[in-house]
Amino acid sequence: MSTELLAPLDLAFWHLETDTHPMHLGALAVFSPVPPVAPRDLLELLGARAAAVPRLRMRVRDVLLPVGGAAWVADKDFDVHRHVKRVVLDGGDFMTEATRLAGELMEQPLGRGRPPWQMYLLDSPGGGPFAVLVKLHHALADGMRAVAIGAGIFDQIAPAGTGRAAGRRVSLSPRPRLPGPSEVAGMALDRIGGVGRALGVGASVVRASRLDLRGTTALTAHSSGTRRMATVDLDAGTVQRIRRAEGGTGNDVLLAVVAGALRRWLLERGERLPGADPRALVPVSRRRPGGAAGGNRLSAYLLALPVGEPDARERLRLVRTAMDRNKAAGPMRGAGAVAVLADQLPALAHRFGAPLAGNAARMLFDVLVTSVPLPRSALSLGGCPLRAVYPMAPLARGQSLAIALSPYGGQVQVGLVADGEALPDLGRLAAAVHDELCALGALVPSVPAPA
Repeated sequence: MSTELLAPLDLAFWHLETDTHPMHLGALAVFSPVPPVAPRDLLELLGARAAAVPRLRMRVRDVLLPVGGAAWVADKDFDVHRHVKRVVLDGGDFMTEATRLAGELMEQPLGRGRPPWQMYLLDSPGGGPFAVLVKLHHALADGMRAVAIGAGIFDQIAPAGTGRAAGRRVSLSPRPRLPGPSEVAGMALDRIGGVGRALGVGASVVRASRLDLRGTTALTAHSSGTRRMATVDLDAGTVQRIRRAEGGTGNDVLLAVVAGALRRWLLERGERLPGADPRALVPVSRRRPGGAAGGNRLSAYLLALPVGEPDARERLRLVRTAMDRNKAAGPMRGAGAVAVLADQLPALAHRFGAPLAGNAARMLFDVLVTSVPLPRSALSLGGCPLRAVYPMAPLARGQSLAIALSPYGGQVQVGLVADGEALPDLGRLAAAVHDELCALGALVPSVPAPA
């Protein structure tokens, strides 16, 4: 793979990083040991497959032009053994130990002189289930691209309803080509249109920014640099049953569940509910089917989570109405589309403006809530079936909590990442997420699924 400049949004993520706010996303994938596979064989398999993904052999290097820019270049000293490691867990409950260690490992920034990713094989000395923790710098991948990279690590995927392998894995690095004259003209028009959109988004951001940052103590606590992780398994059938009865989308239901869970958790803590509902930043992928793989392609919606509303069905209605309004405006407009601004700024602005932009995040939103879709097919590693995968999102500066959700195997797996000192009771919030879905499901009448 030849030298490739970092896209503007990738460069923004690269420069937003600090020691206490590493900008990597991740996932904790849990496997059943059927058939049994020796840890050393799994480690060798992970290393071989990771080394075969071209993007994972690239590191970031500063460039002279554009001023302040950076590029992906092949790491001539690449050694996969620096990136793929094994950790044997202490005794005790496997998931408890795996999530505890995952939180600790997510605290640590990735080395900037090497390809910015790590994988850890987590297993117990007595056998049983094992897990793979993946850390990818956000400059390297957004959620969708992380899934594409993961496709190169898992066993080959069989098409739904068949037992046959899917053949060659999809290439993540299509052959570059020079655009034709009509494409150049189209790119110029897109650029002009993008500047106009960015100006509109900038005005929306200014209008939406809050100078009064009072809110719930946990969500506004100063950063300690520590990380804590918790996981939740939600029944996807219940989510879809609620969706059929109440309308909207499955994501609307999950956002309403998050709002209700925050309400439960705050009340259990003895905290007063905030006068203004906390805002969630809800990322939206801008990738087109079959489009180029390179660079982050993101926008986002802003959503006020109705924690002040005591009725669960009314919370869902409020979320659905707000999300419908966001979708009608489109992902390229509104204060949540801050990534559009990043796409229009020069490289030098990202290098020197990142600290200011990072500190401004708290003025715009309180918590990140993101959904990461996974392939519908059953996944495995070395023949061992994937039991669950819990996505993990990075914490922006000024944020204490990020929530990521992925549907897989009839469940919606939820990964909660928090500042370890701000939310020492993260497990209680995880329990509140589970309880809220059950409570909402109990209030909603059953509606037959379409034939």
